[in-house]
Amino acid sequence: MQLESLKMFCDVVETGSFSRAAQLNHVTQSAVSQQIRALENRYEQKLLSRSARQVTPTPAGERLFRGCKEILARFAEVENEIREQSSEVAGTTTVSTIYSVGLHELQNIQKHLLKTHPKVNMRLNYRRNDQVYDDIILGAAEIGIVAYPQPRAGVDIVPFRDDKLVVVCAPNHPFAGKGKVSLNALSGVPFIAFDREAPTRKAIDRIFKDRGLDLNPVMEMDNVETIKRAVEMGLGVSVLPSATAHHEVTVGSLVQKPFAEGPFTRPIGLLVRKGKYLDRASQAVLDAMKAAAKDED
Repeated sequence: MQLESLKMFCDVVETGSFSRAAQLNHVTQSAVSQQIRALENRYEQKLLSRSARQVTPTPAGERLFRGCKEILARFAEVENEIREQSSEVAGTTTVSTIYSVGLHELQNIQKHLLKTHPKVNMRLNYRRNDQVYDDIILGAAEIGIVAYPQPRAGVDIVPFRDDKLVVVCAPNHPFAGKGKVSLNALSGVPFIAFDREAPTRKAIDRIFKDRGLDLNPVMEMDNVETIKRAVEMGLGVSVLPSATAHHEVTVGSLVQKPFAEGPFTRPIGLLVRKGKYLDRASQAVLDAMKAAAKDED
């Protein structure tokens, strides 16, 4: 029995899918099935229950899974100890992030890495919130960044920071002259919204629904940059994380106002694959993100 077989078995259990386990291990789905069949033949009992929607471990499979995780974790520790003998931290770490965080909140972290670990390269993939989870589970990225993080099998969530939500409008909009803007006032004006599946949109909708108010979306966009352009053109107002509008507010193309009923915030979480060993470069990136969030507290 090889470690690769144990890892494939654990990947099937964690993802609930033979096809995803195949993607993670860069083999065919048939190869994964053969490895699982070999394990079941070895122990002379069924280890996985297969349904149309998901694969789940049997009681025997659950016990094997727990034991395999311990073995794989210890092996990763040994590998880590060997790698730590190298004094230099270097390498490329892929970070899958939603647009609003990647474009506006990671520049300081990149500058910090250049000073502390000049040979560590943080490569950013801009993705939709649900796609970030998939990238982490499938191994396409070492670290993910999402808004309103939700538990998901195979993923660990590390709290990052909370973004302050603000009302954003054009300089000539009536809201621009107010100190604060009420939810009631927002419910009666043209609104530029995130698309309906975006977690930030769902959270904003809940804020209004809880108070018996309705929004009036006249446009729905899939990222923060197109929303800002529409607001600058005077097509409506919006609610955005404050950091995403900092540049436009500084140059005077947008105005942001706090909520009269606020503050309202948007939690941001860091994602890593459960049980995955992070190499030194990835750990350096994760540590830099944690440090940046701590400095802002």
